[in-house]
Amino acid sequence: MAEPNATGASSGLSDDAASGIAYLTFIPAIIFLVVAPYNTNPKVKFHAWQSIFLSGAWICLWVLDIVLAFVPIIGWILMLLLALGLFILWLICIIQAFQGKRFVIPVLGPLAEKQAGA
Repeated sequence: MAEPNATGASSGLSDDAASGIAYLTFIPAIIFLVVAPYNTNPKVKFHAWQSIFLSGAWICLWVLDIVLAFVPIIGWILMLLLALGLFILWLICIIQAFQGKRFVIPVLGPLAEKQAGA
């Protein structure tokens, strides 16, 4: 007999796996917000919302990168550092989520908690 996972279902993803997968892109995050039983789980909802907000931050950075590309040397270095910082933040979120921990990103995390009701 199959042992139930953390979501209470006999098949499907564990909460930690769903939370980590939500960070891969905004698409799985949206799917987890729509599909049961994940859409009722505050932990998965938090990570899904934080992933969506982090994707929004990537888009804002991309727009800023376009502007910074026109500033020689200093703009390029700043563009690289910002992208690297956001990438490292994204990796930390994925690793923490797969380990079952909640890493709250400043500014974005409280918004995600509010949306998830967690």
